[in-house]
Amino acid sequence: MKLSQFKFDLPDSLIAHNPVENRDEARLMVLDRKTGAIEHKIFKDVLGYFDEKDVMIINNTKVFPARLYGNKEKTGATIEVFLLRELNRELRLWDVLVDPARKIRVGNKLYFGDDDLLVAEVVDNTTSRGRTIRFLFDGTDEEFRKNIEILGETPLPKYIKRKATPEDKERYQTIFAKNEGAVAAPTAGLHFSRELMKRLELKGIDFAEVTLHVGLGTFRSVEVEDLTKHKMDSEQFIITQKDADLVNKAIFEKRKVCAVGTTSMRAIESAVSAGRELKAANDWTSKFIFPPYEFSIANCMITNFHTPESTLLMMVAAFGGYEHVMKAYEVAVKEKYRFYSYGDAMLII
Repeated sequence: MKLSQFKFDLPDSLIAHNPVENRDEARLMVLDRKTGAIEHKIFKDVLGYFDEKDVMIINNTKVFPARLYGNKEKTGATIEVFLLRELNRELRLWDVLVDPARKIRVGNKLYFGDDDLLVAEVVDNTTSRGRTIRFLFDGTDEEFRKNIEILGETPLPKYIKRKATPEDKERYQTIFAKNEGAVAAPTAGLHFSRELMKRLELKGIDFAEVTLHVGLGTFRSVEVEDLTKHKMDSEQFIITQKDADLVNKAIFEKRKVCAVGTTSMRAIESAVSAGRELKAANDWTSKFIFPPYEFSIANCMITNFHTPESTLLMMVAAFGGYEHVMKAYEVAVKEKYRFYSYGDAMLII
């Protein structure tokens, strides 16, 4: 398929800049992927679409405060440093993006916080905006991470034209987040409240957990018309044997197996055995899913509404059927559903 086939008009007014007041009260569009039929619900109505022993696969990655603001030595220029991934914990080496990049060269020192709580040295160039930096910190790892927590901001996507607030620290995080390592939230999971989780558990729905540490590549635009030529950024994922067994049992018993979010879907589709079962894994994936694609594990999916020409929309179209999904997006725009990370949700069954 071609990039231009995923273009549609999305008014700026439909991009959500703030979450709804209650997590489980976002709107929910339900799409039947066989017939294309659409229903309009509230997210907590998702309870009515699942039965005992169905399985939801959730991504338990935890977002860390990856956006830091510091000052360059000598000039004092303000520099934004976005922590992408830790390369070496012992040496405190990090892969980062810097802005403005033209001012940051190898050998420069960057100072963060009052009294220079953290100091870093640029040790390598990786891309036009990418750098490797080494934090010069003599304390314990626990103290270092506490300082990152103090200085760092919630890494809201750039399209949200406002500063991160204390509320974002809690709301841009799923209630089941526990394995730190993501620089963007697995946003379909943001709709689950503790009350809804309890109601799902009481109904007998099982939860399998996977970890996929979402990177900035999730927002990277596709710049080639021929989708086969697009390369995805690599992301680390982990699936335990216990969770794989739970999913495989549900597949064998012909239950609903629901991937909560594109990140969960990407993880499970990156760990399929020769017998088309889910296998335990601790690996990296650069899998790019777009139509046509035959899915092996999940038979339903919860996802947010994504932006035009995004890899996330392409995966959803592969799962729900291109025509059905693009028609559903037309309806979503007409009905003023809210799009993107803090937006509304879609259940594809």
